[in-house]
Amino acid sequence: MKKILSLSVLGFFAVTLAVHPGLGQTAQDILKKMVEAQGGKKVFESIQDMTFSGTLEMIQQGMTGALAVYKKEPDKRRVDIDFQGFVVTQAFDGEAAWGTNLQTFATEVFSGEEAASLKRDSMPLVASLDPEKYGISYLYKGREKIDNKDYFVLEASYADGFKATFFIDPETYLPHKTKTKAGLPMSGEAEIEQIDSDYKKVGEMTIAHSTITYANGQEYMKIVISNVSFNTGLSESLFKMK
Repeated sequence: MKKILSLSVLGFFAVTLAVHPGLGQTAQDILKKMVEAQGGKKVFESIQDMTFSGTLEMIQQGMTGALAVYKKEPDKRRVDIDFQGFVVTQAFDGEAAWGTNLQTFATEVFSGEEAASLKRDSMPLVASLDPEKYGISYLYKGREKIDNKDYFVLEASYADGFKATFFIDPETYLPHKTKTKAGLPMSGEAEIEQIDSDYKKVGEMTIAHSTITYANGQEYMKIVISNVSFNTGLSESLFKMK
């Protein structure tokens, strides 16, 4: 396995939702309120690029690194993690996925699940405003209790067959938890849960600044975001493999 994990630190920006028959709370209602809670249509459309920085801790390995995430609309994304001078990179340049092979430490083009995952992570922010174009559908599954609180449950199906389940806070309409399956280095496929918290408003956008990822019920990775910037004119060359 070449990747650490799919590093989705931008939170969950919802896309097209289907209504579950017989349920009073429609998926479309949730979508509308989620978009507004995270900034709204005008804010989404105004963002041309984003940069996040902070720390990433690989809990089971006892490793902590400096994290930088770059996103350029509509379809480019790069993640760099600096573990005391050794930099791990994952990127999608709009056409190809590439990065650091964790077994050989070489920089190479990715294929298969690795490439599909990085491409999904690179979807534009405005995908939530024009969902059908990106081949994503959601099913509202009702509510589920977590720590004595009910959350809206949305089941996502992507065009490439990937599935994820999202748990949305009914008070704030911000994402709380995401459940997926993913491959881990040297371990194979695992049940992944991502908990987003410490939401803060940066400019006009509300963003989770803390994410803890669990693999098969065990703490695996923690991300803490310390700085966010928008529209700094990121270069296209940043996303190209060298």
